Amino acid sequence: MGKCNYYCKKIKDDIEREFQLPCAVGIGPNMLIAKLCLDIEAKKKGVAEWTFADIPEKLWPISPLSEMWGIGRRIEKTLNGMGIFTVGQLARFDLEKLEKKFGIMGNQLYHHAWGVDLSDLGAPIIEGQISFGKSQILLRDYKKEDEIKYVILEMCEEVARRARAHRKAGRTISLGVGYSKEEFGGGFHRAKTIEQPTNVTMELYRVCLELFHQYYTGKTVRNLSITLGNIVDDREFQISLFDMGAGKRRELGYVVDGIRNRFGSGSLLRAVSYTAAGTAKQRATLVGGHKM
Repeated sequence: MGKCNYYCKKIKDDIEREFQLPCAVGIGPNMLIAKLCLDIEAKKKGVAEWTFADIPEKLWPISPLSEMWGIGRRIEKTLNGMGIFTVGQLARFDLEKLEKKFGIMGNQLYHHAWGVDLSDLGAPIIEGQISFGKSQILLRDYKKEDEIKYVILEMCEEVARRARAHRKAGRTISLGVGYSKEEFGGGFHRAKTIEQPTNVTMELYRVCLELFHQYYTGKTVRNLSITLGNIVDDREFQISLFDMGAGKRRELGYVVDGIRNRFGSGSLLRAVSYTAAGTAKQRATLVGGHKM
C-alpha cells in the first residue's frame, strides 16, 4: 500500500471511529480521476486509487454512460443516438464531431473520457503553461443577457487572479459559451489577441464582452469558459502614454488578491455576486466544488 493510500485509510478510519460516519476516499492524479475513482470503485471498497493507466480498464467499459460523472440522461440519449454507448467509445470518437454537436461541452466530454481534467485544481501549474482558464457549468439555465454578463465578469475576476498569482499576463483572451440542452446544445468559442498583455479583470471583461456581443445568438446558456493565453511574465508590462492609469489598475488587482488570500475568497466580491445571477458568493463556500 502506497503512502497516500495508507494515510487516506487512516483518515477514513479516524472519521468512522471519532464521528461514527462512514466515508470513502478516491485517490487520483487530478480531481476528475479522484472523483471517478470514488464513485466507481472507492464507494465499494472504502479506499481506492487510480492512475491514468487505469482509465482504459476501469473507466472505458462503463455503460450506461449516465453512470459516469458529468453525463446526464439527456446527454446519454444524444450520445447513444450517435452510436456511443460506452466511455471507451466516447474517448475514441471524433472530437470535431463532438464539438459540433455539443459545443464546449463536447470538448469536455471527450477529455473527461481520457481522464483529463482542465480545471484549476485538477491541472497543476507546470513550467511553460500556455494559459490560465476557468470553465463553469451553471446550476441553472441563464436566459437574460445581463445575468450571463454578471457571471462572465466573475469568471474574468478568477482568471485574472490566477494569472496574477503566478506573476503572469496574457495577450489572447478566449470566451466559450455553451447553450442549454433545451436548445439542443451548441454554442461558440472565440478568441481575440490584444496589443498589450494584461492580467487586469476589467480589461479581460471588456474583450469578453466584445466577443459575446459579436457571436451570442440569444439562446439559453448553461456553460461558460474563459481563457487567458499567449502568456508572458508580468514584468514585461509596459506603461502606455495614452493610458496613465494602467499601472494603478494592475497594482490594485494585486492588493485585492492579498486581501482575499488573507481573509478568504469571499471577503471581497463584486456587487454582481450578490445578485440572483451571481455564482461567486456560493462558490466561495465550496471546497473542491463541494459543500463541507
